[in-house]
Amino acid sequence: MTAADYRPPLWLRNPHLQSVLGSSLIRRRRGVHALQRVGATNEEVIVDGGDGVRLQGFHSQIPGRTPRALAVLLHGWEGSADSSYMRMTAAELLLRGFDVFRLNFRDHGDTHHLNEELFHSNRLDEVVHAVSDVASRYSTRPMVLAGYSLGGNFALRVALRAQQAGLPLRRVAAVCPLLDPHRTMDYIENGLQIYDWYFRRKWRSSLLRKRQLFPERHSYDDAVLAQDMRGLMRWVAERHTGFGTLEAYFDGYSIAGERLAGLQVPSDILMAQDDPVIPFEDFEHWHLPATAHLEIAPWGGHCGFIENAACDGFAERWVADRLEAAFAGD
Repeated sequence: MTAADYRPPLWLRNPHLQSVLGSSLIRRRRGVHALQRVGATNEEVIVDGGDGVRLQGFHSQIPGRTPRALAVLLHGWEGSADSSYMRMTAAELLLRGFDVFRLNFRDHGDTHHLNEELFHSNRLDEVVHAVSDVASRYSTRPMVLAGYSLGGNFALRVALRAQQAGLPLRRVAAVCPLLDPHRTMDYIENGLQIYDWYFRRKWRSSLLRKRQLFPERHSYDDAVLAQDMRGLMRWVAERHTGFGTLEAYFDGYSIAGERLAGLQVPSDILMAQDDPVIPFEDFEHWHLPATAHLEIAPWGGHCGFIENAACDGFAERWVADRLEAAFAGD
């Protein structure tokens, strides 16, 4: 499978339709049913993120089977381990002989109570530590890693740290990874407002939940939460990240330019040329090492890649195909 194999019908070539369908109720139901059909057991696991940080994940396996490897999946911003693409990718990987671990970032899913401090996109250390803990728990299996959107960004940054952290990481797959947060913020602000509304609504709900759980630590008022996306992100960057400015915070998790030059883990990246959230121009000027391979589809929207009216997904099969390639010679 390559990006050239993704050819949706004409009526599915609108990027906004693709992006909206990707998070639709029908896709969520498809994800639940797909995971049920493979007959896997799903166990909640609290993993160690280091320095007292606890992160939640779900380990899925088919009973009585020896897996070929463990696949760790990372969701996008304000998604969760239960997002439709996470469940559908897990089901596809389980069918191909993998066990799967779907990790929730801090404050995603129903995990706000696990840690007092807020999530932000530079909390890479705890994700690397958590993936290391997962690797040690299932140490008899080689590991692969995949992520969507911000999860794709995290997956590639984890891969950069793999050797230093001692991770047995064979391969990485990333779908529509966030490259340059500065540019993405501009793109969302000046694009179709449904994306700004969608992310702000989910983020504000998350911050309200955090305030309810830890009122002494998080006493911000409703005026703070009423800010626009950039204002709210600047408030978080200046008060909760240690970076001091929004610009420094954005630079902290950018993977644009030559920031992946030291990447040693074989990595595959799938991007849609019509992505309405992440500018395609960022990918045109991206400098990747020989270990990384970028595939570009003309259509797909942001993490959509829907194939038909039943909302089957090309990206989930592409991820499984790329991760499976790590074991072609075994």
